[in-house]
Amino acid sequence: MSIRLKLTLSYAAFLMLAGAMLIAAVWLFLRVMPDDVIRTTIGFVPNRFIFQRSFLPAMGTVLVFLLMFGLVGGRILAGRMLAPLARITDATRMAASGSLSHRIQLEGRKDEFRELADAFDTMLARLEAHVAEQRRFAANASHELRTPLAISQSLLDVAREDPTHDHGELVDRLHAVNARAIDLTEALLVLSRADQRSFTREPVDLSLLVEEAIETLLPLAEKRGVTIETSGDITPALGSPALLLQMTTNLVHNAIVHNLPEQGNVWVETSVRPETVVLTVENSGEKLSHQLVSTLTEPFQRGTGRIRNDLAGVGLGLAIVKRITQVHDGSLTIVPRSGGGLRTVVQLPIPWRARAGGEEDRTFRPGR
Repeated sequence: MSIRLKLTLSYAAFLMLAGAMLIAAVWLFLRVMPDDVIRTTIGFVPNRFIFQRSFLPAMGTVLVFLLMFGLVGGRILAGRMLAPLARITDATRMAASGSLSHRIQLEGRKDEFRELADAFDTMLARLEAHVAEQRRFAANASHELRTPLAISQSLLDVAREDPTHDHGELVDRLHAVNARAIDLTEALLVLSRADQRSFTREPVDLSLLVEEAIETLLPLAEKRGVTIETSGDITPALGSPALLLQMTTNLVHNAIVHNLPEQGNVWVETSVRPETVVLTVENSGEKLSHQLVSTLTEPFQRGTGRIRNDLAGVGLGLAIVKRITQVHDGSLTIVPRSGGGLRTVVQLPIPWRARAGGEEDRTFRPGR
């Protein structure tokens, strides 16, 4: 049975039960009560035999009327009560068919159905934005993965048509193109892992992650003539050590690569605020506009425009940083420096818990 039919039968049954109880009460009152009580209540004493003979058929007719009235009225009431649910059901069917732009926009007072409809509209809006972002990301990723494959195909075609071509140069170029494709694939996997939140939160020290990232990227910095300066104390955080290390490495790598050609500088600082821990990475470089900086966290974007086949990376560095920050309940702020370059600030919640009496427990044990 449908919900509307169940509600209709429930309304009718309740009305019949109430009517039957009222009739039974009247029947017992006139049949059992003494004559003086009846006379005091209704002013006269009816003939009990005549009353029994005429009361029951009349009450049967009343019950039949109550049944019909309960069924008709219950169906109307159930239909009006369930009308918002029908709109929600229609919107659900449209969403299941792939149309995420439809909204219920239920009017009226804020009852349970209105709250359900508003929550469903909010879910549809988030799903629509997420699907659009995923489609855009998939299109960009497909384009960027196709580029190295097309380059490899061209190089192989040249080698096939010209057997006397220098194979050493060909191998070097193929190696560079293949390395770029591998880097892009690994970056996509990191971004996918961050999106799925499939990681265990552990205590980590951002200052130690900074040291590890700088140690890894120091040869690149020396090759490009970039000086790295670090400062800060123990910076406790709670999250995935691997993802947070990836985030730190991407920030430092981005600061090294997008810097002045010679005598560039990178400043890395970790600090602790009342409720957050802060990782700040600054670098010298070209002056950038606020409009351009606002697009740097989009996939496959760089400060110099679309990504190219150079050492500037695969265009996912800051996009990965943004996503890792989000899944760790933090925030990412990127602003241009007045003298050129960028200032990137990551804020993460402090994994401290207040002791009884308001004293903070600042005991920290890095999971490293």
